[in-house]
Parts: sequence; structure tokens; C-alpha cells
Amino acid sequence: MMKIAVVGCGALGSYYGACLWRQGHETHFVLRSDHDVVRSEGVRILSPQGDFTARPHAVRRSEEVGPVDLVVIGLKSTANDQFASLLPPLVGPGTAVLTLQNGLGNEEALAELFPADQILSGLCFVCLNRIRPGVVTHLAHGRISLGQFRRPPDERTHRIAGLFTDAGIDCAVSDNLERARWEKLVWNIPFNGLGVAGCLGHLPSRTLSWAGAASLGKCLSTDQLLAHPEWRSWVGGLMDEVRSVAMALGFPIPREFADTLVERTHEMGAYRPSTVVDFESGRSLELESLFGEPLRRARRVGVPTPHLEALTAVLSRLASREGRSTDRVAAQ
Repeated sequence: MMKIAVVGCGALGSYYGACLWRQGHETHFVLRSDHDVVRSEGVRILSPQGDFTARPHAVRRSEEVGPVDLVVIGLKSTANDQFASLLPPLVGPGTAVLTLQNGLGNEEALAELFPADQILSGLCFVCLNRIRPGVVTHLAHGRISLGQFRRPPDERTHRIAGLFTDAGIDCAVSDNLERARWEKLVWNIPFNGLGVAGCLGHLPSRTLSWAGAASLGKCLSTDQLLAHPEWRSWVGGLMDEVRSVAMALGFPIPREFADTLVERTHEMGAYRPSTVVDFESGRSLELESLFGEPLRRARRVGVPTPHLEALTAVLSRLASREGRSTDRVAAQ
């Protein structure tokens, strides 16, 4: 059994942390807004695989926990500026620091605080929503692709993967974390970005027509994006651009991989990705890690990305218009 701290206890952190608690690990949730609810009532997971209530230790400050064996980071990348205050009290010489965050640049931010050999990263393929304090709905999937930062996986990486597997989570070790992160972006960029852009009632390009009167003023769920031919074309265009950038960086991703992601997305039904939920809830948006940094890397390797350029500009303007904070200003 391990001593585990979960930092960032939204839908994702709460779900994986609850699964680890259920397996018998000493699990601490470092949280603020939901602290009182979780401390008194626990975390309720509603899942087609079976509902359950986890009762982790709920604390407001990392100092209340002390060094642990494993830190699981479920924070939005918009909160990366809090790493320096939240994480050091939890991290000792033997602590594994695992980020489950979306986008690019999170591991590099952690490496400014901790040795690179302590940093791991997991890519989560899961449909989750936090519906109220202390309650998370698990809709589908749950797989984690786990890797080590800037080095091949070692014995500890496999041991932590086994930790999740034993907790009922499909977890595989990736021999190339950077490639796996670009694979995740093949889905994240189109469905998170276009879902929010849908609230404008038109596609992020003057040359393409508005897509569906019913969507005006509302974000689009994954099934709506796939149902309309023009939005579906934009999904495909963005996926192709992300694959092209990945290939230029030395991480070939076959078209069949993107096709499989679309098939799995059909199975999700009317799913609303995290950026859509954040936008609808008035929270800050992860524009830098999901859109700005991938766009900059595309420019560095000279790969044209007109769909990504247009989408990033639209999202940045939209966030500015709405007065939303972001994890920095996305690339223009």
C-alpha cells in the first residue's frame, strides 16, 4: 500500500483518486472549494461500472499531509503557477510526481521544481463530469497511457502502472511519452476547441458558413460536431494538422488512429469535453497548453496549420471578450 496525495480534485483527480482509495491506499485529497463536502460525505462516483463512495483524507493544505510516495496532479494547466506552493511539502527524495494534465508544457513546469527522474506523465482517455461538489459521473472509458519524463520507462513506471491496473483502471506504459501526448492532442484540439467555438454560431473561418442555428450561443457537444458535415470537416482538418506536426517532430501517427478516435467519440454520445464545461461554468480556459504551445511547435518545424491558427485566434478572442483568464495568452 502507498501513501498518495491527489492535488486538483475536480472530475479527473477525484475519479482516479477514488479508485486508488478503493484499492486500499492511504489517499489524501488536497482541495479547497469541495473540502467540507468531501470531508463529511466523501466522494461519490457514479459509473456504469458500479457506483461507490470513497472517503479519502480531505485537507486544505499540503503541509497537513507531508511527503508521500505518489503525487497525482489533476489540476487544470491554468493553475500551474500554484505548483511551487502546493507540491514541495508533498515531495521527498523518493516521491513520484505524476501529472494527468492535458496539453503540452506541464512536465517542463514540474522540472523547474523537481528532478526530472521523479516526474511521470499520464494521458487519460476518459469521459468524466463533476456534477456537484463531491459527486463525479464517469460516463465511459478510463484508460491511462503512462510514461516517464525525458527518459524510457523504468521499474517504478511499471509499478505505478500496476497500481492503477489493480485499482480497476486500464493503464499501459508508453515507451514514448511525447508521441503519446501528441496522440492525445489529435482528439483534444478539435473536440475541446470546436466545442467552445460553437457558441459563436459559426465556424472559425470567414470562408465557411455558419453551422446550425440551434447552436447559436451554445457550446457544441461531441455528437453535434460529428453530425454536421462542416463541423465534421473541421474535426478532420484539425486532426490531420496535428498528425502532420507530430510527424515532423518524429512521432508518426497513422490516419487509422484518428479514425479510431472518431469511432470512440461516436460511442460517447452527447459528451461535453472539459474545455466546454469550463467555458459554460465561467472558469478559465486551458488555451496555452492545448492550443498555443502546439501551434508554436508547428511553426518551429514549418508545418502549415491554417485550421489550428484560425481556431486558436477565435478562442483567444472569445476568452478575451468574455473576460476569461487563461493559462497565458494563447499564440496569435
